[in-house]
Amino acid sequence: MPGSPLLSRLLWSLVLLLGVSLALYGTFATVHYSWHWSVVWGYRAQFLWGWVATMVISLGAMVISMLLGFALMLGRRSPWEPVRLFCSGTVEIVRGSPLLVQLLIGYYIVATALHVNSPVLVGTILLGLFEAAYLAEIFRGAVESIGASQWEAARAVGFNTQQTYRHVIIPQAVRRALPGTTGELVSLIKSSSLLSVIGIEELVQKVRVMNSASYTALEGYLPLAVAYLIVTLPLSWWARRLERRFAYET
Repeated sequence: MPGSPLLSRLLWSLVLLLGVSLALYGTFATVHYSWHWSVVWGYRAQFLWGWVATMVISLGAMVISMLLGFALMLGRRSPWEPVRLFCSGTVEIVRGSPLLVQLLIGYYIVATALHVNSPVLVGTILLGLFEAAYLAEIFRGAVESIGASQWEAARAVGFNTQQTYRHVIIPQAVRRALPGTTGELVSLIKSSSLLSVIGIEELVQKVRVMNSASYTALEGYLPLAVAYLIVTLPLSWWARRLERRFAYET
């Protein structure tokens, strides 16, 4: 008896989860390792605090990256050459250098010179700037994929540049940019693990402290992977929902 598409996807997801669980169980069963899960339970408060800190920083960086990425995209398409050069140079420099280097220079040199002593604030801004450079290119590619006939039709009905972007270009570009944007936002959440180099005790740093204090290895990293999946999987699911919502017939 045929079922609904939602029920079918749910069943396949459960089958996949069962298969992965059995594969992992078979892999770990061959490893002679003495598990000490009581240690993880003893550090549950620190683990939860690190997870919350990671989510708050990631959410702030997401907002910054999307706003700044959109601004950089508009700047790269600006009719004024100095604006284009500045935005293009910013994108290339940020994309061409490692995030770790940007965090070290941004916090220990730039932030110190500006007398900004908040690692969380600086880390959130730097993480947002790093992902904004990639989002700018995704947004630019989505906008430039819109056919010239769309721009000509907008001008024919009397739209100015702002109205053309708002009513014609952006609604179509959003759907095309969603897959790449989702991938970058997921990457942003995982990249937040590097913020420990400037003294931020986020989730990964909490796990490292726990492992060092309790002389354990795998007990902290398995819950760490689950904690990230709790966020990244719903984000991917939400993006697919948005893709279907913005779908249109050409």
